[in-house]
Amino acid sequence: MSNRERTKHVSGWELILGYMGYVIMLIGIMICIPLITLIFYPEEMENAEFFFIPGSLSVLFGYLFSLRIRKKERTKLQKNQDVIIVFLTWIATMLLTALPFLLSGNYNFTQSMFESVSGITTTGLTIVDVEHAPKIFLIYRSTLLFFGGVGLILIMTSFLSNVYGMKIYNAEGHPDKLMPNLIQSARVIFMIYAGYIVAGVILYIFFGMEPFDAINHAIAAVSTGGFSTKAESIGYYNSFSIELVSILLMLLGSINFLIHLRILKGKWRDALHHCETKFSFFLLIIFTVVFGTILLNGVFSTLPEAFRVALFQVVSAMTTTGFQTVATFKIFPASLLFFTAILMTIGGQSGSTSGAIKQYRIIVILKEIYWHIRNQLSSSHEIRVNHVERFGTEEIIDQKVKQEVNIFVIIYVIILLLGTSIFTLFGFSLQDSLFEFSSALANAGISIGINHFGAHPGILWTSIIGMILGRLEIYIVFLTIIRAFIGLKNKITNSH
Repeated sequence: MSNRERTKHVSGWELILGYMGYVIMLIGIMICIPLITLIFYPEEMENAEFFFIPGSLSVLFGYLFSLRIRKKERTKLQKNQDVIIVFLTWIATMLLTALPFLLSGNYNFTQSMFESVSGITTTGLTIVDVEHAPKIFLIYRSTLLFFGGVGLILIMTSFLSNVYGMKIYNAEGHPDKLMPNLIQSARVIFMIYAGYIVAGVILYIFFGMEPFDAINHAIAAVSTGGFSTKAESIGYYNSFSIELVSILLMLLGSINFLIHLRILKGKWRDALHHCETKFSFFLLIIFTVVFGTILLNGVFSTLPEAFRVALFQVVSAMTTTGFQTVATFKIFPASLLFFTAILMTIGGQSGSTSGAIKQYRIIVILKEIYWHIRNQLSSSHEIRVNHVERFGTEEIIDQKVKQEVNIFVIIYVIILLLGTSIFTLFGFSLQDSLFEFSSALANAGISIGINHFGAHPGILWTSIIGMILGRLEIYIVFLTIIRAFIGLKNKITNSH
């Protein structure tokens, strides 16, 4: 009998648990990465155990789980099992990466989960006192942003076969292929992502930022995460040069990775004529003018000051980064908060590190409105092909695409209203509740002050759920729940 014939086949939940073993090992390595900080700040050695213990145990238990599928023939992933792996990967990551915060004794379980989820979803809402927190925890938050921004599933599945890995990667909501297989896609994304971060660090240092702060802010900007090492965020530096660097990095982080690839290949026309590129410029110009005009009316007295703040906050909201150049958003009038919430809800480009509904879906909806009006006014009965320009080609928008976009947006709005209503039950105004929850759901991280260290657990958990649903683009969570329900129902039926 051949070795292949003697090899045991694994499938179903055993296969999923085996893959999760690899995932847990990689999470353990991720948790241990901040220990490098101790080389430069040895006085923080007392914090080492908070990272070493959960990190090393994760690697150990992950290895034991992975033994279930090592050197065994693996069957194909069944229907929706890829979605289950994505969901379990995110749950395991959020739970395990919360342990360093919890073990420190400075945060309870809810607070630890909040900070962990905020980091790994690249939201940027925080309950940490960054002015007094150890540097190892600050770099840990940036580590979470890095892995969450580059694509948690991309990293976790790059060790799988190209077929399985790409299938799971697509299940997380990444339909656009950069390269023919996952390994090549991972390499390209890492090169682009790391290159921008390194360039950002150099520019920040050149314009006067300390190296430690430069590393953290560069990662936060490119990942569109927004975690800062300063309570005043970018506003702490009061430097127009640093603000311009931040704007550039935030915009780069909000651009589809396929557009970056087109630019690197010299295909500028494909990049500039991409529908989301044109839409981004439109939003940037229109909302900067609107913001600047509003800020001139009673908030700032000079045109340069008003439009400097306007440009930065428009980019921060549109890219769902969450950096701020003002001490608090409470100084802004209600109209500006409303427009900021709209920008956060629209978000950046599909296939980027930013969150929210994404510009592609908004474009399709706007196009649908135009196509409907055009058809109603047209006297002819000719059949028109509806399309949008993406990556240099005309992409046909059929009924299936329209339906998926419409359903997504409807579900998104329903969740936004539910989260907002929960916040109002805790005594917050409708305006503040809508702003804060829209920020959490869009993974934007701009806060009106509702989420903080002493916030009620109900507020924090509502935000946690919002951040998860926003990052996983809603479908994955619902599909996993439905799949689990159907599986449980079938087991009960078969048992009878």
